[in-house]
Formats: sequence, structure tokens, C-alpha cells
Amino acid sequence: MHIGNLLKIAFKALGNNKLRAFLTMLGIIIGVASVITMLAIGQGSKRSIQAEISEMGSNMIMVHPGGDMRGGVRLEADDMESLTLADLEAIRTETRYVSYVSPSVNSAGQAVYGARNTPTTVYGVSADYLDIRRYRVADGDFFTEQDIRAAAKVCVVGRTVVDELFPDGGSPVGRIVRFGTIPLRIVGVLESKGYNSMGMDQDDLILAPYTTVQKRVLAITHLQEITCSALSEGYTDRAIGEITALLRRNHKLREGQDDDFTIHSQQELSNMLTSTSDMMSVLLAAVAGISLLVGGIGIMNIMYVSVTERTREIGLRMSIGARGRDILAQFLIESVLISVAGGLLGVLAGVGASLAVRALASYPIYIQPWSVLLSFAVCTFTGVFFGWYPAQKAARLDPIEAIRYE
Repeated sequence: MHIGNLLKIAFKALGNNKLRAFLTMLGIIIGVASVITMLAIGQGSKRSIQAEISEMGSNMIMVHPGGDMRGGVRLEADDMESLTLADLEAIRTETRYVSYVSPSVNSAGQAVYGARNTPTTVYGVSADYLDIRRYRVADGDFFTEQDIRAAAKVCVVGRTVVDELFPDGGSPVGRIVRFGTIPLRIVGVLESKGYNSMGMDQDDLILAPYTTVQKRVLAITHLQEITCSALSEGYTDRAIGEITALLRRNHKLREGQDDDFTIHSQQELSNMLTSTSDMMSVLLAAVAGISLLVGGIGIMNIMYVSVTERTREIGLRMSIGARGRDILAQFLIESVLISVAGGLLGVLAGVGASLAVRALASYPIYIQPWSVLLSFAVCTFTGVFFGWYPAQKAARLDPIEAIRYE
């Protein structure tokens, strides 16, 4: 039988039972829409995390002192003094894959201006810190190399500190705030960066010359951290290898000895968060995919009912020359039409639901074309897979017995 005639018969059969056909499609529609929506939410979350980490500096590398055993007691990293300005200078001058490097020392405390105060953290850094962390100065200027050499009492403040200490809205540049007992003159205000993916306020900070924090706040000569950035994210591992070899040489560590420092990168954090996001996306999609399985079982059930209802029709068709494969194709086409039509409606519903989530919940979403194609392909396969057995049953009916069926 010609394929065109089979399509006409299939459309007519479905048209005679519109409500039943739609209810059969409903499982497929819900399944496809759920898969697309869940994957869109998962991918949107993943891209949002990657964008936020990129804003923090996706090629950032942090070197900390490592814990050490002394007298059978493991010291905390904060108690170690294994990082020095000599290490910083060696990283700056002897590495090929590091673009920027900044020392870092910090202290938590109260920032005070007049009768107002706010808890915050002062970070002692160099000018390279802006490029590493991708901060920009919105008002005023950053402190200079001369300020660093002189351990000047100057600072650059984040927007949160400004809002807490200067609620009048005027420019704080030139005003003097007190951190602990140390007066610091504000020379600049950083652009706001908001909260990062871990819920930390990136604007709640004060940046000062590292020499100022070392000498006037902490009274130390060692570094609490060295912050670097690789040439690009792709060079992060090579940069870490260079820094590791350099510090082991400078610290005279023998082969087999543990490092007295630890190195972490934003790439590690990015990989961890995105792998978690991917796992959640797959889990959500798998749960949503159960709806496709239920929809497929619904198709099989309805096709069984259809074969039973139309047994005499099948017998008549076979008695006037229709072959088994024609009957097989007829019922298989019907099941595929149901699943494909359900898939198309499901795609529209999934895209609509994703856009609604973004509009109503302000949640980041990203609809990947492959997720739409995959959902559509799966629902087509579902129609063939679950429609095959009922169609085979119809094709194997004995024409005489089928005509006699009541």
C-alpha cells in the first residue's frame, strides 16, 4: 500500500478519536517539556556560575602557606611564615605563564568614620591585585608604588563600606576612616561587583598597600598569601607547575618532602561547581524523562485498544489484499504521529516554561539546541518502540478470525 494512503488512514483514525489521541499525547508533551525545562535551568545555572567565576578571575591562582608538623603538632596555615617577599619576586621575574602577581595580607576589624562603624576586612595588596581580581576604580585613583614603598596610610574602599559609613551619598574620596587604631585616607572607590556564587559580598572590603597592613596593622614581615593570574585559563596548570617548582627550590625542600605551601586555583572551583551543576542537570532530566516512559506506555496501551477495536477492519483490509507489513506500517505510523505531534507540542511547552521561569523567578536559563533535538528524537523513538508490538499483533491477525471478531 502506498505511504500516502497509509498516512491518510492514520490521520483519519486519529481524527475520529481526537480527545483520546490528545490524552495519549499528554504524557509525551509533559515528558518533553520537563526535560527541556530542567536542562535549560541546569545549563543556565552552569553558565551563571562560570560567568561569576570569570568575573572573579577564572585564571586566578592562590598560594597559601602550608600546615607543618612541629613537636608532633600540626600548625595551621595562619601560623606558618613560609611565604616571603623573595618568593613573590621570584614568581614575578622567573615564571613564563604568570601574568600578574600580588602579595596579600589581611585583617578583619571595624572601620570607623565619625559615629558610624561597620565590620569589614582590610586587604594589603599591590596594584596587580586589580587586574587579578578584575576590580575597577569607579571614583578617585588606586594607591601608587610610592605609597607602597612608604607604607602610606591610604586605602581604596568597596561600595558596601561606602554605603555603611557614608549614607549621605557624597564622595568619600579624601576622607579619613579608622581601621582599628590606624587612620587611612580614602583615595578611591571600587566599582560594585555584588555577591559571588558562594554568597560572599565582593564589595565589603578595604584595599591598602600591603606594606601598610604588614607594618601598621599586623606587625609581620611574611605574606599570608600570594595571588597570581595565569596568562589565560588554559595556562593555569602550567603556571601552577612553575610556581610549585620555584617555591620548592626557594624553600630548599628535598625530594620526597611535603610542600610547605598549598596552591589553589579558580579553575578547581569552577570545575567542582560546574560538575555539580551538570550532575544535578542530569538527575533532573532523568527524573523528567520518566514522564516520557509513562507517555510511551500510554501509547502502547492506546494502540492495543485501537487494534482490538478495529480487529474487523483489519480483517477486511487483509481479505481484499492488504499485506501484514501494510497493517504493521498503518499502526506504526499512527503511534509515531502521536509521539511526534506530542513531541512538537512538548518542545513549545518546554521553551515556554523555560522563558516563564526566567521571567517570573528571574532564574538564569539557557535552552541548548541539542536538548530540543534530543528530546524530539527520544519521543520519536518512544513512538516506534512502544507502537511496534501492538502493530505486530495487528499484522499477525488471521483475516478470517478477524472478520468474525465481535
